[in-house]
Amino acid sequence: MSDFTGRPRRRLPKRLLAAAAILAIVGSFAAISRAGQGRFRQPNQEYQARRAKLRASLDAPLVVFGYTGHEDISEFAVFYQETYFYYLTGHDEPGAALIILPGAAKDRTGKPEAGPGEILYLPPRDLEQERWEGPKLGPADVAIAAKTGFESVESFAKLHGDLGRLAGDYPHINTLLPTPEDDGYPHLANSVAFIRTAAPHAKLKDATPLLDSMRQVKSAGELALLRNAIDASIDAQFDAMRHLRPGLFEYQVAARMKEIHEMAGCEREAYAPIVGAGFNSTVLHYSALSNRVNDGDMVVLDVGGEYGGYAADITRTLPANGKFTARQREIYEIVLGAQNAALAAVKPGAVMYGDRDNLQQIVIDYLRMHGRDREGRTLERYYIHGVSHHLGLDVHDPGDRDRALVPGMVITVEPGLYIPEENLGVRIEDDVLVTADGYELLTARLPRTVDEIEKIMASPASQSNVP
Repeated sequence: MSDFTGRPRRRLPKRLLAAAAILAIVGSFAAISRAGQGRFRQPNQEYQARRAKLRASLDAPLVVFGYTGHEDISEFAVFYQETYFYYLTGHDEPGAALIILPGAAKDRTGKPEAGPGEILYLPPRDLEQERWEGPKLGPADVAIAAKTGFESVESFAKLHGDLGRLAGDYPHINTLLPTPEDDGYPHLANSVAFIRTAAPHAKLKDATPLLDSMRQVKSAGELALLRNAIDASIDAQFDAMRHLRPGLFEYQVAARMKEIHEMAGCEREAYAPIVGAGFNSTVLHYSALSNRVNDGDMVVLDVGGEYGGYAADITRTLPANGKFTARQREIYEIVLGAQNAALAAVKPGAVMYGDRDNLQQIVIDYLRMHGRDREGRTLERYYIHGVSHHLGLDVHDPGDRDRALVPGMVITVEPGLYIPEENLGVRIEDDVLVTADGYELLTARLPRTVDEIEKIMASPASQSNVP
């Protein structure tokens, strides 16, 4: 999914919306086998290891708040947890918070801090409400520490007093602070206001950079979930190649791809699907999906599912009738060449942005040296977004994009050209794991070349009348 600014953005609460869908039978055994794995969080040990690593880096208590469940109170809203909180807890119910103390926690007298090093705060159970929404975890539940993986689980009502006490023992409190870029529901502003009422004289320090740095490097468990999301999204892209044709509406193509994601176990889309035909292929984040696909159109399909909380982000650009025109082939192969040039540079120590020799500049230089528009001008002017972003719990995972790549990072590589006067947009986006000696193309199973795409679109299965 292309990013206009090239800068990380904090994700707003995501909600599933009721939408009309075209039902289709999906004959994908790979998708069915993945669905059988279920939609499970990772084991408690995964989250415990993250908290232990974080605790060793802390110089003061950290407090993080989950979402309240009031971010979207529409009747068709589905609750999804705040991603930083989920990253540290795996807890996916509203109204919770956590405190993590430093690894060598001491009280105001300099003695080792008594009690647990981490506390999960949960709201008390509301049995009447649970008749409508189903059972929830509560602080008084039997074996609640074992269920959550926390040393101690307390009632949310105790958090106010605990923060006040800790403020007297430490020079500051770590938390997630709002930035000028935050908009929408004021979750972080509300969290800070809570801390200030509990500890009015405490200094607050932003823990976001520390958490972002951790989130950029994926564990084996995270990579497994990412691979599932990516595999399901590849299946959906393959299906679009086989069934795309003039006469369909953009929303029909997206509906079928979303169904394939869900059949494979994805909880939801990683972002609003982008299926843009003709002129709409030149609109980067086009989401109306209201136009008919016409003969001769190029169609940008930027569609990815989310599995176990982790996002895929894949884009292919297809000719509606299965055959690239000479001009479409020319522009497509220029974008593919730029992507291959950027991919060749992915390795530990490389940077997406920043220094002169970065992935973004490699793409710009390639586009400047290949092809022309109708006026004879070079093409880099039609490349208007960043080449890459981190991928994980957020489709635009947070963190410093000028940081040198290290093994375990998962990024996108997604050059594009968007020429409105020709109704011609092309974006090719793949998901890439940085390895010790280079990279692994996680989306390698999905073809990228003109000849491969045309072959799939011309196959007998592609002649089906299924929408």
